[in-house]
Amino acid sequence: MALSNVATYFFLIILLISTRVLAFDSCVSNSNKGNSDLSVIHIYGKCSPFNPPKPSSSWINTVINMASKDPRRLSYLSSLVVSKKPTIVPIAPGQQLFNIGNYVVRVKMGTPGQQMYMVMDTSNDAAWVPCSGCVGCSSTTLFAPTTSSTYGSVDCFVPECTQLRGSFSCPSTGSVSGSSACFFNQSYGGDSSFYAMLSRDSLGLANDVVPNYAFGCISSISGNSIPPQGLLGLGRGSMSLMSQSGSLYSGVFSYCLPSFKSYYFSGSLKLGPVGQPKNIKTTPLLKNPRRPSLYYVNLTSVSVGRVQVPIAPEHLAFDPNTGAGTIIDSGTVITRFVQPAYDAIRDEFRKQVNGTFISLGAFDTCFASPNEAGAPTITLHFEGMDLKLPMENTLIHSSATPLACLAIAAAPNNVNSILNVIANLQQQNLRILFDTANSRVGIAREVCN
Repeated sequence: MALSNVATYFFLIILLISTRVLAFDSCVSNSNKGNSDLSVIHIYGKCSPFNPPKPSSSWINTVINMASKDPRRLSYLSSLVVSKKPTIVPIAPGQQLFNIGNYVVRVKMGTPGQQMYMVMDTSNDAAWVPCSGCVGCSSTTLFAPTTSSTYGSVDCFVPECTQLRGSFSCPSTGSVSGSSACFFNQSYGGDSSFYAMLSRDSLGLANDVVPNYAFGCISSISGNSIPPQGLLGLGRGSMSLMSQSGSLYSGVFSYCLPSFKSYYFSGSLKLGPVGQPKNIKTTPLLKNPRRPSLYYVNLTSVSVGRVQVPIAPEHLAFDPNTGAGTIIDSGTVITRFVQPAYDAIRDEFRKQVNGTFISLGAFDTCFASPNEAGAPTITLHFEGMDLKLPMENTLIHSSATPLACLAIAAAPNNVNSILNVIANLQQQNLRILFDTANSRVGIAREVCN
C-alpha cells in the first residue's frame, strides 16, 4: 500500500471515530447550541434523564397513551379559566415520570449549578424543584440548598408570596417583616399536591444566569403526578421566566419541538430576540385579565382542504369574561376543539376521505392508510396568519396495522370545557415564537431535529 494511501486510510479511521464520539456525546453538546439556547428533550428521547424504555413498535400506541392524559389537563385548565380569582395554572397530571410533561429542558440551579431536567410548560408561571429531604419525591436528583452559596428563602411579606396559587402560611398579624419564610401548599391536578418554601437562587440557562430567581423548594408531596425534577414556567404571569428575567430576554422566547418519533434528536428553546427568525408571520396575543398566564390567540376559522368549515363564531371567539377562546399550550399532546367545532371539522375531513372509519384510543377518525393520498390539508386561520398543518402534524400512523388517524380530538364532555387548545403534536417541527413585549406569536416551518 502506498504511503499516501496509508495516510488517507488512517485519516478516515480517525474521522470515523471522531464522528462516532460526537454522536455519542450529543446529549452534552446539544446544551450549548447558543448563548441562550437550550435543548428541548422529549421524555422518550435518547437524552431523557428518566431512562424510559423506547416507545413500542407501534408509536401510535405511545401517542394514545400520552393523549389519554389530555382530558384531565383540559379539565384542569378549563376549571381554572372560569375561576373569578386569578390563579397560576400548573400542568395537568399524568403518570409518574412519563406523560406528565412531554418535553424537558436542562437547567442548573444554585452556585455552583446543580443540574436539573425540568418540564417546560407555557401554561404555568411558577418554577418549583424537589429539594433535599423531600418526603414522597420520586427522583433521586434533588436540589441541595445548603451547597449553594447564593440560596436564600423569601420573606413572607414580599409580593411574590401572595402571588402564589394555593394556600400560603404567614405569621399572625403584627409580626415584623423578615421574621418568617413563605411556605405554600399547592394542589396539582386532581390527585397530587406539594408543600414548598418560596426561595431564591441563581438559575442557569445554557450560558446565561438569572440571579435571585424565585421558585418553590419542595419539601413534601402527595400523589404521583408531580414532575420528578420540577417545572419551569414559561407563562405570561409575574412569576414566570419571562417576567423574572427582566431585560435579559426582552420578553421573547421560541421553541421548536422535535417529533415524538425522533428518538435520537432534541429540539431547542431560544431565549431572547437574538437568533429568532426574521421573516415570520405573526398573530396578536390576547390578554385575559382573569387568566393572565395563558397564551390566547384569535382563531377565526378552520379550513379542511378548500372548504371553510361552518363553525358557529361563539365556539371560537375569545371571551375574557368566561375564559373561552383558543390557547397555544406546550403540555397538551393533541389539539382539542370544543365538541361542536370538532364535530364540524371531523365531518368535513371524513367527507373528503374515502373509506370506512373506526376509533382508536382518543382518535375517532382512523381509516385505511392507502386512502391517505386523498387526505385534505387542515388550515388554522388566525388573525393575520394562516397555519397549514403539514401532514405529519395532521395524521398519525399505526405500524402494526395499515391505519392512519386524524390526530385531533374533541375537548372532554364531562366538564364545561370552553377552551380550544393548539397542542404539541400539531406544533412539532415548527418554530413557535412568543413576543410578550409586543403581544404577538409567530409560527414558521423548521426541522427541529
